[in-house]
Amino acid sequence: MKILVVEDDTRIARLICYNLEKAGYVCHCEGTGEDALRYMDSESVDLVLLDIMLPRMDGLEVCRAMKQDKHLTAIPVIMLTAKGEEVDRIVGFELGADDYVVKPFSPRELVLRVKAVLKRGKGISTRPDILEVGDLKLDVDRCRVLVKNKDVKLTPMELKLLTVLMKKKGRVQPRERLLEEVWNVSQEVTTRTVDTHIKRLRQKLGEAGRLIETVRGYGYRIHDEEDACD
Repeated sequence: MKILVVEDDTRIARLICYNLEKAGYVCHCEGTGEDALRYMDSESVDLVLLDIMLPRMDGLEVCRAMKQDKHLTAIPVIMLTAKGEEVDRIVGFELGADDYVVKPFSPRELVLRVKAVLKRGKGISTRPDILEVGDLKLDVDRCRVLVKNKDVKLTPMELKLLTVLMKKKGRVQPRERLLEEVWNVSQEVTTRTVDTHIKRLRQKLGEAGRLIETVRGYGYRIHDEEDACD
């Protein structure tokens, strides 16, 4: 997973990257808020470590800009600053920051906080129009489905069904609700139609088809565990 470190103190930036890379992460550093936003416009990142005291555009402004951008709003942010006053933490959280670390900090604690924030967002893409569960990826805007980075061709109805399930990952969707959301009907189509489409969808997804779990007598859900059962 890639972490963007936005810190103008090169010594601190190197320390952060050294410890995060030891923990298995990929790091990229930027020294200004403007450069960080430009980087995120062209590159995908999984988390941002954001110093508040940046030159020109401070960290709070960067966080505000991220949360107002539909392509960046889902990226988790950990604020990093020498300021420890409660009002600064409140402002950061109100802007959408996920956590707050005060300098001087323990590198081990910082790594643990990064792991905790990423764990909370596991399976959620940094772009709201990209849905991911395990090896399964759905680009909503482009109507494109990939399993292990290989394209899978679906019918429009299968695509719509998969989109509904992935957007509500982990929540069981009754057959009747799927009929309403996917087919826009409640009586004209039988619930057996849902079962038939689920069967075909699983076949086309191959191994990733196991992510669609049957909840007997009720409906279906996307499960993020590989051992999802029928």
